[in-house]
Amino acid sequence: MPSAESTQTSAREPDTVRPTTTDEVAASGSELIGGPIGRRALLGTSWWTPVRVIVLVAIGMFALGLVQKAPCYDGAWFFGASSQYTHACYSDIPHLYQGRGFADGLVPYFDRLPGDMEYLEYPVLTGVFMEAASWLTTGSGTIQHQEQWYWMVNAGMLMVCAAVIAVCVTRTHARRPWDGLLVALAPALALTATINWDLLAVALTAAAMLMWSRGRSLAFGVLLGLATAAKLYPFLLLGPLLVLCWRAGKWRDFGKALAGAAVAWAVVNLPVMLFAFDGWSKFYTFSQERGVDFGSFWLILAQNSSDPLSTETVNTLATLLMLLSCAGVAALTLTAPRRPRFAQLAFLIVAAFILTNKVYSPQYVLWLIPLAVLARPKWRDFLIWQACEVAYFLGIWMYLAYTTSGDAHKGLPTDGYHWAIGVHLIGTLYLCVMVVRDILMPERDVVRLAGDDDPSGGVLDRARDVFTIGPAARASRHADAEEYGGGPQVKWGSPSRGDGGGGPDRGDGWDDLDGQDSGDHEEVRDSRSP
Repeated sequence: MPSAESTQTSAREPDTVRPTTTDEVAASGSELIGGPIGRRALLGTSWWTPVRVIVLVAIGMFALGLVQKAPCYDGAWFFGASSQYTHACYSDIPHLYQGRGFADGLVPYFDRLPGDMEYLEYPVLTGVFMEAASWLTTGSGTIQHQEQWYWMVNAGMLMVCAAVIAVCVTRTHARRPWDGLLVALAPALALTATINWDLLAVALTAAAMLMWSRGRSLAFGVLLGLATAAKLYPFLLLGPLLVLCWRAGKWRDFGKALAGAAVAWAVVNLPVMLFAFDGWSKFYTFSQERGVDFGSFWLILAQNSSDPLSTETVNTLATLLMLLSCAGVAALTLTAPRRPRFAQLAFLIVAAFILTNKVYSPQYVLWLIPLAVLARPKWRDFLIWQACEVAYFLGIWMYLAYTTSGDAHKGLPTDGYHWAIGVHLIGTLYLCVMVVRDILMPERDVVRLAGDDDPSGGVLDRARDVFTIGPAARASRHADAEEYGGGPQVKWGSPSRGDGGGGPDRGDGWDDLDGQDSGDHEEVRDSRSP
């Protein structure tokens, strides 16, 4: 029977991990605002909660991104072929206001567009977002004035999406709210947020991750289905979740998530699919027919080959590489010594899609930012990756400036752009390697080092494994033997007393105590404390 002391301990709120006491880069950066927070600081006693601080920082960074677009807003979008590239302030939004028929009141997917693009080439929910912004755009004045207004309306709506992302990431890991600062301060987010409409899908995906972390499988599925209706990549998260639920035996929860995603996607898509199939299908046919484009290693191969691969061949090879990546993630999930965290696998599978795809637009980095923060909230590695993405952001615009400036050749030549692509690829691969290392060596995972198991895992958090293969199966048998009375237990990390790892040693290993409630965990910890 639990003691009075252990019962009181289990009733306490979990301690907050403070990055400034566990991360050297975060501690150094905090010197700009007075240094790391003191151990006796009274947190949560004022209006300035972590969520509010992080949201305000995110909005401030978003505003700086808008300022960065000022040279284009004032004329570079409208005058001069290459000035929007030399100022690195390009955006699709103002150009597509007229180019996709919004200025003329055409209905997306139903009305055929003049020009080469017959229908809007975006998924349905993104099309709804674009149409809603056009309703709020003034129809008077010059077309330049209307396009400026349209961009500002979209920027305001996308700022809301950015705030939602910051809130969701901050709340997903309950003991690590300050990790949300990585999202808020990400330079690539500020630079790319208003290039396109990707933040809508990213916000819905971040909200879905939050719902899964709270054990709300159906809500997760609905939000993920809506995210997939806005952009294709979110459905990839169902693959890692399937394998994780297989390992943990959580089939009912996966079924609810899958059903919710399918129904939500169908509710958005079926009306357009039934009454405007040609317009609805344009996104999918365009994605299939699109040739090798910016940002991919396929472009490097094509521009350095006298006989480039056909689009059909690239589609086949890219699909095979993605399938191999999926198989690798599945094998890693089932053989890892400890079940990987959901956010780790979500990051890896989306990163694999980005690395193998035939196109990489600069705003695609937005897909990875929230997942990277949840997968590996380490400031050094995150900033290294962000530096690589900023380098690519500058590289693609300088390359376009070079190709559109005629004989002046202002900007970055082809070879230089290939190096920029290489920097992007290496930066993303570097972060992938760090995440894989954390999976294979969970004692080095900064989240688990603080005493957590899978705070974004929902029903997977602290769950017992029911199916494993290879090394994981041996580790599982070892854990079962120890649980019933044999040998020392594996030390996966220590809990926090507010400093992110300075508390008494748990030494229990969550796998060894799977199936017990939080009170049992705390009782074991307290019985071993001095």
